[in-house]
Amino acid sequence: MGQKKCPHCGEWSNWTTDIKDKCEHCGKPLGGRDLEYHEIRERDSKANKEQWIFDIKETDGPVMVFLKRAGNLFYTIYMAILTFLAWLIAVLPG
Repeated sequence: MGQKKCPHCGEWSNWTTDIKDKCEHCGKPLGGRDLEYHEIRERDSKANKEQWIFDIKETDGPVMVFLKRAGNLFYTIYMAILTFLAWLIAVLPG
């Protein structure tokens, strides 16, 4: 356990290296910008998972998860082939 200076009030508080620890003086999180960055990363990660053609939910059974992952794999391969063909068409005339 160490101490960290609060980015909000400037006082030193006990810190267990958790970005969600609260300042003993003002009650605001000690994470500061790291906490904001962590929240943005989690939000973006969740958005990326939901943007697949077959969104895998926590309530899906193991068979459905397998089928959705297989569908996402084939979709990725399909898009890679289409992208390659588009690139090939763009490169050939030049």
